Amino acid sequence: MSGYSSVFGKGLFKDQVILVTGGGTGIGRCIAHELASLGALVIIAARKLDQLNNTAKEIRLLGGRCETMTLNIRDPLQAQDLVNSLVAKHGKLTGLVNNAGGQFHSPASKMSPKGFATVVDLNLMGTFYLCKAAFEGYMGEYGGSIVNIVAECRNGFPGMVHTGAARAGIINMTKTLAVEWGPYNGIRINCVAPGLILSSGMKNYPEKVLDGFLDNSWLNPAGRMGTESEIASSVVFLLSPAASYINGINLPVDGASSLSKGDAKANSAHPSYNPAGSKMAPYIGWPQQGGEGDGGRGGRGVLKELDAPEPMMQLYAKYKSMAHKL
Repeated sequence: MSGYSSVFGKGLFKDQVILVTGGGTGIGRCIAHELASLGALVIIAARKLDQLNNTAKEIRLLGGRCETMTLNIRDPLQAQDLVNSLVAKHGKLTGLVNNAGGQFHSPASKMSPKGFATVVDLNLMGTFYLCKAAFEGYMGEYGGSIVNIVAECRNGFPGMVHTGAARAGIINMTKTLAVEWGPYNGIRINCVAPGLILSSGMKNYPEKVLDGFLDNSWLNPAGRMGTESEIASSVVFLLSPAASYINGINLPVDGASSLSKGDAKANSAHPSYNPAGSKMAPYIGWPQQGGEGDGGRGGRGVLKELDAPEPMMQLYAKYKSMAHKL
């Protein structure tokens, strides 16, 4: 199959049915592509069907299998109905990736109670509804693997207190469910916590915030931001048999930013990190010709890897050139 170039072996998820919420855009879209490239039947679900249809079309043109379903994760009945419907159709639900969510940038002092509650409801409650629906609809009897996408919030989340609180809740919930569900039903449930990632999600932030991301990207010990593919591959690992003895963890995928201390800019003569940029080549699974026409061969010309603000696209092009030098 020409197309997404996963670091994992082809056929890894043959005969598996995996649900990815928020699979139409950004990180969720990349996860769906990688899972499909490895043989899974991927079900992508979100509120906006047009974005889902575009991603499903891409996956099919590359030789993968993908179906779409509409879903508002804030509605527990919709979560139950969706799981029941896909199990009735396909006979199983072997994997679930809770990727759907969202937030907005705001100082805590300026945030309304409604804004706070909305983000907690979307991220924390929505994730719980899908986990519970998967348990009741299939995994409680047959087992399975769940990965919850959270955020790197180890040291708090200034500017996003609502999502920091919600994601911390998901991490603790994941640990609890691993203990409750693992011994009796064989369910594995883990988290992936992305750091600062080049993704279409960057379009949700004001220009001032994006400028800060760009200006400070080298303050990460890795010397760069992450890619969607690096999140997708971490999710794939946790869903795979390679992680069969891993349960209840939160895996930071952040270049060690959560471990860094102090300000690398404080001593400009001897900065702690590398202001010239990363020496760690990124993993990018999208085909090298992904954003360009290829005469229809293999369907690769339909792919647009990112839909991010232009400065982020420029940074992505730089990272991609680094990856292809390996």
